[in-house]
Amino acid sequence: MNLNTSALFNDLSLQGLQSKGLNEVASQSVKSTAPDFSQMLKQAIDNVNGLQQNTSELRNRFEMGDEQVSLGEVMIAANKSSLAFDATIQVRNKVVEAYKSVMSMPV
Repeated sequence: MNLNTSALFNDLSLQGLQSKGLNEVASQSVKSTAPDFSQMLKQAIDNVNGLQQNTSELRNRFEMGDEQVSLGEVMIAANKSSLAFDATIQVRNKVVEAYKSVMSMPV
């Protein structure tokens, strides 16, 4: 999951200017060509899903006796999908934590 931090900072700057009522200045000063956060999140989740489906397919082929699939391949695929899923859970936890802290801020 690659995050473009400069694009995220540009987006935050743009939102800050827009919240202050400086829409014209914001549109001229900050040009963001980065994908939407929701698009990046969807791509990351789709990637994790693909890894899990690949692991399931390799595991089924190995259990059925396919000689082209080794136990090492199955274990590596399982560890990759497990690591990707754990990373996704950590990102989700950080997003929820950030949301809770923003919601608890006084207005």
